[in-house]
Amino acid sequence: MEILWSPWRSKYIGSFKDDSINSEGCFFCNAVNNPEKDEDLLVVARFEYCFAILNKFPYNNGHTLIAPLRHIGDLQDLSEVEMFDIIKAIKNVSAGLESIYKPHGFNVGANLGRAAGAGVPDHLHFHVIPRWNGDTSFTSTISDTKVVSVSLEDTQRELSYVLKNMKV
Repeated sequence: MEILWSPWRSKYIGSFKDDSINSEGCFFCNAVNNPEKDEDLLVVARFEYCFAILNKFPYNNGHTLIAPLRHIGDLQDLSEVEMFDIIKAIKNVSAGLESIYKPHGFNVGANLGRAAGAGVPDHLHFHVIPRWNGDTSFTSTISDTKVVSVSLEDTQRELSYVLKNMKV
């Protein structure tokens, strides 16, 4: 086995002294509480118990996050109606992204807890990431750089419009 030596990672990991992010410091809660700023905050849809917001640091065009309206961090704390609403939102967002970008597939999932990679462990959220055959290339493999060719603002406007006008 080869070992990748990266001592600088310990500083990054050590920066997470306090896993708790209260609702005042949570960008999800900020979006929930400011519907008049949906466009600026990259919110693309609001549902009864959850909402969809673009990832500000996307892996691919259209990378969307689905989060419950409540500030909860544990899957076990979701009510049945919240679970259903989140799955319905994932379905609708996937359909909306499909109609706009025609991806070949999707990654859908959640990072539960800081150790699993959750950037905001106290506000549960799910990722919907469009994928295309060959969307990893020389640039991402060799230089650890990803090209995202559509602006967040354009994606926000287009996906919001599609989701608002969907017949589901």
